[in-house]
Amino acid sequence: MSTQALDRDALMPGAAQGRASGIGLSLLVHAGLIVAIAFGVSWRSRTPEAQQAELWAAVPQAAAPRAAEPPPVIEAKPLPLPPPVAKPVPQVEEPTPAAPDAQIAIEKARIEKLRKEQQAAERERERRKLEAEKAAADKLAAEKLTQQQADALKRQQQAEAQKKQQAAEERAAQQREAERKKNIERMLGQAGASGDAGTTGTAAQSAGPSASYAGRIKARIRPNIVFADEVAGNPTAEVEVRAAPDGTIVGRQLVKSSGVAAYDNAVLRAIDKTEVLPRDVDGRVPASLLLVFRMRD
Repeated sequence: MSTQALDRDALMPGAAQGRASGIGLSLLVHAGLIVAIAFGVSWRSRTPEAQQAELWAAVPQAAAPRAAEPPPVIEAKPLPLPPPVAKPVPQVEEPTPAAPDAQIAIEKARIEKLRKEQQAAERERERRKLEAEKAAADKLAAEKLTQQQADALKRQQQAEAQKKQQAAEERAAQQREAERKKNIERMLGQAGASGDAGTTGTAAQSAGPSASYAGRIKARIRPNIVFADEVAGNPTAEVEVRAAPDGTIVGRQLVKSSGVAAYDNAVLRAIDKTEVLPRDVDGRVPASLLLVFRMRD
């Protein structure tokens, strides 16, 4: 090997050592640094030592008595507070399940409440329905009343018109009847009517009895009345007598009592005893007659 080669190798850096030696050296340096810092801090925080110096006076003087030190004040330390007492946590009682009977009662109460509410609602609906029906009925009644009033007015007008028409017809009928009577009188003027001169009828014969016929009947019946009692006043009895065409009495009826029963019975017995009524001047016997019998004529 040449000299030049050796010199060059000596100047070149050495080969790199292992990483373990580098890490160890670094830790060693840091540990020393920490020790130095701790020492420095401890040196600076050391309490300075007290220095004493004695002073001597030129003339001796006695020192005054040392002031009595006040008794030490013992500070009362506050008693430690008792540990806080934990408040009892209120326990919420869970609702115990209701017994079957209680559940049934609750359910019944709920159903009853619903039923009452439904009934109340039903009554309210019924009330409103009745009010609506009443309002409709009142309206219909008012309309009907108006219609009735109109119909009544119409009927009144029709009745008045009909009344006027009937009056006109009656006047016409009266005129026709008057003309008819005049014609009958003209036709019967020469036929020999049997009526009295004062009569105003137009028939050949009067339908009723003559004026003297009632007296003739009572004259026949009165002799058959047998009544001997003395009675005050003049009792009067009215009797309806029915007769056949030949005059045979077929019935009698007391229409008005005289107030004396004995006299009434005497009159009825006299009629029964008479049996036959006389004929009128025209030869007829009325079918029914009303006879009046007074006790004293």
